[in-house]
Amino acid sequence: MIDLRILRNDPELVRDAQRRRGESPELVDEILAKDEARRTTIAHFEMLRAEQKATGKQVARAAGEERAQLLAHTRELSARVKEAEAAQTDADGAYRQAMKRLPNPAAPEAPAGGEDDYTVIEHVGEPRDFSAEGFEPLDHVELGKRLGAIDIERGAKVAGARFYYLTGVGAELEFALVNMAMDQARSAGFTMMIPPALVKPPAMEGTGFLGQAAADVYHLPGDDFYLVGTSEVALAAYHSDEVLDGDSLPRRYVAFSPCYRKEAGSYGKDTRGIWRVHWFDKVEMFSYTTLEESYAEHERMLGWEKQWLDKLELAYRVIDTAAGDLGLSAARKFDCEAWIPTRSGYGELTSTSNCTEFQARRLNVRGRFADGIRPLATLNGTLVAIPRAIVAILETHQQADGSVRVPVALQPYLHGRTTLEPVQ
Repeated sequence: MIDLRILRNDPELVRDAQRRRGESPELVDEILAKDEARRTTIAHFEMLRAEQKATGKQVARAAGEERAQLLAHTRELSARVKEAEAAQTDADGAYRQAMKRLPNPAAPEAPAGGEDDYTVIEHVGEPRDFSAEGFEPLDHVELGKRLGAIDIERGAKVAGARFYYLTGVGAELEFALVNMAMDQARSAGFTMMIPPALVKPPAMEGTGFLGQAAADVYHLPGDDFYLVGTSEVALAAYHSDEVLDGDSLPRRYVAFSPCYRKEAGSYGKDTRGIWRVHWFDKVEMFSYTTLEESYAEHERMLGWEKQWLDKLELAYRVIDTAAGDLGLSAARKFDCEAWIPTRSGYGELTSTSNCTEFQARRLNVRGRFADGIRPLATLNGTLVAIPRAIVAILETHQQADGSVRVPVALQPYLHGRTTLEPVQ
């Protein structure tokens, strides 16, 4: 959630941020009204409690008829205090529920609008011209079959649509990508982690995934656990209810984890192959820092993602995601989209978001500084989402004979192999 002082002191700033997201600015007025009601109930409760305490002292000094009257008044006050306390609790709950619906205000630099209103920041590399090379590129599904790398049919048989097996060199590719990503992150000062893939409701809610994204989350109601859609959830909650030493910042973690997503609302979209699936493995970067330093850290996150895509020898573009496509927690997000030949277009491979203080306030993650204790900022960045990286590698580096060239940086992680050869 955002700093309440911003809402009280500059509500128009937040209303404008809502408009740029395509969300209702009336939510700001609703929250302010509930905040005022909450403060009124607090004042009323405290007034009655003060009167109750004062009356209690009078009872101790009184005698006879006066004492009897004061005792009767005390009983009346006790009932009124309980009512006032209940009203305060209800008002506070209503305020907090409204605040949880309010997204992080989009950064002024983020483009206004929805999914298609992004701004292209840069293009890196040139897409391959397969027609000039004299052959038609195969898609990753056909390449995966020929290489013995992807088995979609048996994935669907065992688990249903949008599940798959990585087999043979496909499984080798996953481990190679994970190890190369971990090596890069470790060299940049990240601490390696393997976090839980199941989390309690406060972790999921604190990171903002039970708001707009709730329909995309798998829930196990019998145990009240959630399957994470990204290790961002477990990493953000790692320091929940803690106060970190400001001198220890930034704290950077990189995690490997399975990710689970219902892909609600994507019916009929990218259903072929392993581009949009219900389960995948991912390596995710995460950083805790100060709000002031978060903007430079965001640029560093983007730089590490670009370094990664350069190692994979992919043509890609970087986009500044529009405000309406940011999700609940992010103030600004950059996506790196690789050119996918058989899609004849770009597709998101990595993204990095600056969530400013939004998640830290919800999860109560703070830092101790010379001038006091205050919320930290959190940032996340995908280094590699395995299926999409495999799609991009297979399609981009395929050769006319059906083999696939291995990017030079990846070769040591595949035992020096320079090409992936068809097995059928």
